[in-house]
Amino acid sequence: MKKIPLPELVERMGQSAVAKGLGVSAPAISKALKAAREILVVEHENGTMTAEEIRPFPCQLAPQRTAA
Repeated sequence: MKKIPLPELVERMGQSAVAKGLGVSAPAISKALKAAREILVVEHENGTMTAEEIRPFPCQLAPQRTAA
């Protein structure tokens, strides 16, 4: 079991293959790459993939707008 950064895996396998392996859309992978999210993908022995995101705690969310 090895954790691989998302950009490295996309470079090796391609965006569509990674998206299919994780069960998400290719645009979701593209958006994660553009946002520079710290996502590590685990390639399991049986060929399946899972991913986890590293985020700071507490998470700094953008302030929400209020309706005027």
